[in-house]
Amino acid sequence: MDDKNQIFNELGVSDKVIEYGESVLAKLEKRFKAIDDIAERNQAKVLLAMRKNRVSAACFAGSTGYGYDDAGRDTLERVYADTFHTEAALVRPQITCGTHALAVALSANLKPGDELLSINGAPYDTLQEVIGIRPSPCSLAEAGVTYAQVELNSIGGFDFEAIKKAINEKTALVAIQRSKGYSMRPSFSVDQIGEAIAFVKKIKPGLVVMVDNCYGEFTELEEPSDVGADMTVGSLIKNPGGGLAPSGGYICGTSECVERCGYRLSAPGLGREVGANFGIIDRLYQGFFLAPTVTAAAEKGAIFAAELYEPLGFKCVPGASEKRHDIIQSIELGSEEAMLAFCKGIQEAAPVDAYATPLPWDMPGYDSKVIMAAGAFVQGSSIELSADGPIREPYAVYFQGGLTWAHAKLGILLSLQHMVSGGLAKL
Repeated sequence: MDDKNQIFNELGVSDKVIEYGESVLAKLEKRFKAIDDIAERNQAKVLLAMRKNRVSAACFAGSTGYGYDDAGRDTLERVYADTFHTEAALVRPQITCGTHALAVALSANLKPGDELLSINGAPYDTLQEVIGIRPSPCSLAEAGVTYAQVELNSIGGFDFEAIKKAINEKTALVAIQRSKGYSMRPSFSVDQIGEAIAFVKKIKPGLVVMVDNCYGEFTELEEPSDVGADMTVGSLIKNPGGGLAPSGGYICGTSECVERCGYRLSAPGLGREVGANFGIIDRLYQGFFLAPTVTAAAEKGAIFAAELYEPLGFKCVPGASEKRHDIIQSIELGSEEAMLAFCKGIQEAAPVDAYATPLPWDMPGYDSKVIMAAGAFVQGSSIELSADGPIREPYAVYFQGGLTWAHAKLGILLSLQHMVSGGLAKL
């Protein structure tokens, strides 16, 4: 018996599933090479920003309390700004997640009487309560901000005619969600986002455009900030944290927008001058340095998953041969039973809590029960191997992450093993 097969067998993957996986992998060399090329160039971009800003061991000193004169924090923000080619950045462990970062960006740059316009249909579930689509205390709706949205066209692209009609004298901020969220639409490329930004700014030049960049960082050579976004927003426990950041979020953008975000995150009059790093700043630096290659590993895992499942009759978005713009791979499994089987396989591949069985539960911020498989070193880290999805039609699971390509591969094979063993997929 092949030594690799033996250790895979011990993990619970059968020879038949291993053989199928290897046959799929043989077709992916060219695509994986292209991903590595992008990672190499993005790695150089991050290194250049660190060199330019003279990152040194002194930047890793911890700070507490107010965090006044925290040189490591301020230098890290300049590194982010230079990497994303923006005037300023807010990078803080006090930002608890991507939704929090988006809430800060929106509430800081919208005033009573303003209208927020989403041009890609409904936003991700957790943002709906921030906006007030689903009523919640302290929502934008409570603060007097109105909301409108434009649905995507029939092929999942921006509906420019409808966007033109929707922009009015009250429209102050346009939001674009790069990744698909819990929907089966395609994610947007940076070029598509740039085209949309140019279109809305031509109609109303003073508009602020915010892009939810979660899951998309470093999958392309450019970021939304390179094509006109006034704010590019994301989470440090996704791509840019490189699996090392224990918490945090970022907002990169114009000086005016980021300055307002600083006041909203702390307090008027204090802004970005306060905010201790709590001794974790070295992990934020090192995670950002590793982010291009960690993201590449996750992207390879997503491609492998699509190539594995699509020939078995499961709808995948993006499709196996389509170009990718984020690390998420959605797979339409067709039943709750199949979602549970898939997620059980991902959980068994986890380095943490591999013995646990993921079950659907009422998760804060969602209107359906959600199943989540994630045995991560950082709780909720979506750059680590994970899979999740709402228990509702079309019963799609959203797979993402993998700090290494080898780990992503093992997780996908174990997910398929549970599908095959349960009679839910046939090789």
